[in-house]
Parts: sequence; C-alpha cells; structure tokens
Amino acid sequence: MTDDYSKNIQAFGDMLGPELEKPEGMFNQGWWLWPVGRYVERNGNSNWPLSLSFLKELTKRFTGEFAIRPLLKEHPKEVMDELIEWTTDKNVHVRRLASEGVRIRLPWSQKLFAALDEFERYTAILTNLKDDPEKFVQKSVGNNLNDLYKDAPEKADFIISQWEKTGKSKAQDWIIKHGRRNAGKL
Repeated sequence: MTDDYSKNIQAFGDMLGPELEKPEGMFNQGWWLWPVGRYVERNGNSNWPLSLSFLKELTKRFTGEFAIRPLLKEHPKEVMDELIEWTTDKNVHVRRLASEGVRIRLPWSQKLFAALDEFERYTAILTNLKDDPEKFVQKSVGNNLNDLYKDAPEKADFIISQWEKTGKSKAQDWIIKHGRRNAGKL
C-alpha cells in the first residue's frame, strides 16, 4: 500500500478475482474484500470518479453499498447520474448497487438523504428497476420504498402512482407490496 490512492486502487483491481456467477453469494464468497471496500469508503472522495468505476467492479464480487455512500454524499448529482446508467447493466450486482447504494436507511449505515435531495434522479433509478427480473434487485427496490415511506411517505406514494400509470408487472407488484409492508405501522 502506498500513499497514492490511484495506485492502490489499481492494485486492488488486479486482485479482485472472478465475478460472482449468481445473484447470491457475495456475502459468502467475497468477505475477504471487506477491507478493500472500507478503504474506498474512507478515501474514495480523493478521486471519486476512479472510486465509482472501481466500485462497479468490486460489487460484482462483493458489495459496494457502504463504500458508495460517501461519494453520494459529496457528489450526489454526478454519482446518481452514473447509477442511472448502472440500472441497465447486464450484471445483477451492478443493478442492485444502483438501488441499494441510494437507500435512505441502509442497515448498519448512517442515514443518507441523497434520495430526497435528488428526488428526480432517485425516482429514475427506482423506475428503471421496477420491472427487474431478479428478486435480488426487486428486494432492494422494495426496501428503498420501505425506507422512503418512513421519511417521506408522500414521495413513495408519488413514485408508485407514476409506475401504475405505465402498467403493472409481477415484479412491480411484488416490489410495491414489499415497499409498503410497514406503511400502515408508521
């Protein structure tokens, strides 16, 4: 390890190993990458575009959901614009990170209000994923809505009302049900 963030990220990139083949497994097979994610979480804003690019690769092997949050906090528009692109990625882990990273109440993390501050971008991310075929992604989108119901229920209802105007799918129905699971308890 050097004092040069870019060189360290290059070295980490060289050791990542193969991508996970299935949606599940990142917490079982990628634990050894936890310190790498923590390094990016703590130092990533020194070169946030490089960090964002690296996290796209890291999340294919382990999670980047904690490491992306400081980038979102400091550069919400730019990072969310990239996450909007990630919603169409062929890799399920990249699509999931696009959603999971913007959660207001990500477990074991500080609250992050980029979703409310950049609501139009946030809505675009969730809307692009509302029909995702992977349950792994659907659960993340539903959890986003559940979080949103706790802090801005009218915004959650707005997103769902927009989705309902464009038709329904099994994925969307499941996401909405999952997102509303605690709405009556608030």
